[in-house]
Amino acid sequence: MKQSVFQSALPSVSLRTFARRVAALAFGLSLVAASVSAAQAAPLKIGMTFQELNNPYFVTMQKALNDAAASIGATVVITDAHHDVSKQVSDVEDMLQKKIDILLVNPTDSTGIQSAVTSAKKAGVVVVAVDANANGPVDSFVGSKNYDAGVMACDYLAKSIGGSGEVAILDGIPVVPILERVRGCKAALAKSPGVKLVDVQNGKQERATALTVTENMIQAHPNLKGVFSVNDGGAMGSLSAIESSGKDIKLTSVDGAPEAIAAIQKPNSKFVATSAQFPADQVRIALGIALARKWGANVPKAIPVDVKLIDKSNAKGFSW
Repeated sequence: MKQSVFQSALPSVSLRTFARRVAALAFGLSLVAASVSAAQAAPLKIGMTFQELNNPYFVTMQKALNDAAASIGATVVITDAHHDVSKQVSDVEDMLQKKIDILLVNPTDSTGIQSAVTSAKKAGVVVVAVDANANGPVDSFVGSKNYDAGVMACDYLAKSIGGSGEVAILDGIPVVPILERVRGCKAALAKSPGVKLVDVQNGKQERATALTVTENMIQAHPNLKGVFSVNDGGAMGSLSAIESSGKDIKLTSVDGAPEAIAAIQKPNSKFVATSAQFPADQVRIALGIALARKWGANVPKAIPVDVKLIDKSNAKGFSW
């Protein structure tokens, strides 16, 4: 029998024991699914709606889902909402018409997607939210510890500027994961009395917008010493602005994207650390949980997945 990708190493979740149980459960279910799908006229059909696919983080997640589904003989329907909640709701309704068995939802708007989640549950579909939670009757939610990510990144930022100086936050779309990262960052900065948060602006998690916003921050605050970006995509734009300014401004972020890891490793880089997530493992766990629920098991309402701080000391060899 083909080896299941569910055997891939998982990051630690809320408890190490629970992580081992989830991994064992997911692998066992993949074997059962392979046997079941072989006996069925039609394989399991899995739908996943992404808030966006113009982002290597979600592209990595999509590939992991496709590989996992292939290993159990399931088919996959993927949609990209392009951060348009109306499109995402419509995409889910189309998936329900295609008779999906499982819906993995990465909401672009946690509240706006509620009607689609409700429709899916009425149709007897198992619903698991991934990366960001969704309002409504979801069976479970698998996502990073975003508050911890903000704490880690901003603890590091404060230390990297010697515990004293002005810093700014490059904010993003107001969804729960981003809000939690900012909340964690502010909590970390508050522990350093010498660090002063002087600006919070929305870079929309986009490179071009973040570049312009960071330029404005640097101009408005000539003594700026540090910037925290809520994601690596925005951080790369911010890094360009910092480098162009010629100032010694340290930068930290969240994600662990390949280009961020490469930037951190460059000599004298101003990009000093990122709180890395594990997108492939998130979706593997989510699918394992969805399969368990599909076959009648009780599943946890939420599975928080640890993040890992990456700086120059451990960046080499790190990847999603």
